[in-house]
Amino acid sequence: MTTDTIQNVSLATKANVYFDGKCVSHGFTLADGTKKSVGVILPATLTFNTGAPEIMEGVGGSCEYKLSGSSEWVKSGVGETFQVPGNSSFEIRVTEAYHYICHFG
Repeated sequence: MTTDTIQNVSLATKANVYFDGKCVSHGFTLADGTKKSVGVILPATLTFNTGAPEIMEGVGGSCEYKLSGSSEWVKSGVGETFQVPGNSSFEIRVTEAYHYICHFG
């Protein structure tokens, strides 16, 4: 199931812009204090570093990702998730706009 709407949030109105505009996201906080972000990655191959563990949920488009230490690219699309350990990194390859929710652990 794909998340279409998230209710009762505190939203940061200033966007986070990464990789010369190839990734744009907005951070938000749920009523219980849980932090997440929602954004879009435009066609590119990028490397992200993580602090906290992350779960990436696809809500539009698709991507391929490769976790640090792996040589395998894995496809992920709408309604699918992938987990990234904390203090790690992952590469993401996008050929069409990939819309996501990032759930921070």
